[in-house]
Amino acid sequence: MEVIPAVDLKGGRCVRLRQGRMDDETIFSDDPVAMARRWESLGAGRLHVVDLDGAVGGRPANAQVICAICGALSIPVQLGGGVRDLAGLERALDLGVDRVILGTLAAKDPEAALAAARRHPRRVVIGIDAKDGMVAVAGWTETSRLHFLDLAARFEDPAVAAVIFTDIARDGMHTGPNLESTRKLCQAVSRPVIAAGGVHDLEDLRKLKELEPLGLAGAITGRAIYEGTLDLSQALQLAAS
Repeated sequence: MEVIPAVDLKGGRCVRLRQGRMDDETIFSDDPVAMARRWESLGAGRLHVVDLDGAVGGRPANAQVICAICGALSIPVQLGGGVRDLAGLERALDLGVDRVILGTLAAKDPEAALAAARRHPRRVVIGIDAKDGMVAVAGWTETSRLHFLDLAARFEDPAVAAVIFTDIARDGMHTGPNLESTRKLCQAVSRPVIAAGGVHDLEDLRKLKELEPLGLAGAITGRAIYEGTLDLSQALQLAAS
């Protein structure tokens, strides 16, 4: 199981939001590249970058910073936020990222998202963000009538690198991950599942690691490592044990 630190970008700075609300942010650094280097130096094997401005605006908005992060690291970077079509996906890959997360496109046009994954095998991750079980899109500003398990079932294809599942109600709230929904997703699909949202401490990671035999491949952590309730080095050791 991977533990993947997150760098969320807003206005070129490294921030964390609560439940995805753009008006409820905490600024952690004015230098996202330095922050990314820090997580790599502690042993992270992958970095999760979210372009928050792009997610809401519908097109990437922090390309210069993303390119600088990719150029500064030797570990792979996965990027989400604002990629809504194949052209956007290819522009994101040109920035140097290893994998691109498709969320809104996956929910609104699953066939197009799947075609993009098949065009770039193992370089597309499907992002499924849920609120009360229903998929949210457009930077979490819109909630659909589509259940997260129904959406996940549409991406049972070996070209899809993984599925990231985020419970919006828990994101940035230190309340622990949604273990029940994550378990259901792992049992329902064959694609590797990455959990996001709510991880607070090592105990939360221990509970997630119990899902590893079901297909849980990783956990994304943000606020917990920034505020110190989770030590990244210890988390990586636990994940590798």
